[in-house]
Amino acid sequence: MIASLGIGMVYYGMPLGLGNLAFNLYLSVALNAFSELPASLVTFLIVGNVDRRVSLLFFTILSGVCNIMCVVIGKLQTLQLWLELVSFFSACTAFNIFLIYTTELFPTCVRNSAVSLVRQALVLGGVFSPVVVAAGRRNAIVSYGIFALSIGLCGLFVVGLPETRGKTISDTMEEEEKKHNASLISNVIN
Repeated sequence: MIASLGIGMVYYGMPLGLGNLAFNLYLSVALNAFSELPASLVTFLIVGNVDRRVSLLFFTILSGVCNIMCVVIGKLQTLQLWLELVSFFSACTAFNIFLIYTTELFPTCVRNSAVSLVRQALVLGGVFSPVVVAAGRRNAIVSYGIFALSIGLCGLFVVGLPETRGKTISDTMEEEEKKHNASLISNVIN
């Protein structure tokens, strides 16, 4: 849930923070909106071929690094616009992959509740984002620095989650516990 808080803050906050940067607001909003389409396409292509944890870690760190670089670059408007787009694209892709990953993590008996809690954490991150954007009105490093730290550091929590790609989804908690115990035993033996 902590990872979803950081992803949600950036996903909902970056479009609000575009006014803090030094380029055309209307063009950047339009490009941000269009960047969600390739993010969905990349999610579709990645989900079947790359591990969930690896892809989430990659996209959250990439978004964080691009957020920092976006402010460090300063007045180079074209480069700043591209860095912001890559950062938002990465946040969108991480958002999509995380929702798929969350669905696969939990057994059927608790899946609806768990996905609802994770979705609420995403939206809670979105609740904090206007405050962060308002704090960065005078200096963009405040808002984009907080965005970078939140998605970068919160994305690191994904490392502690189990990998779900190619594994069966459990129906009950007992079945999930048996799978977990069997994987622990196989790890000890190997």
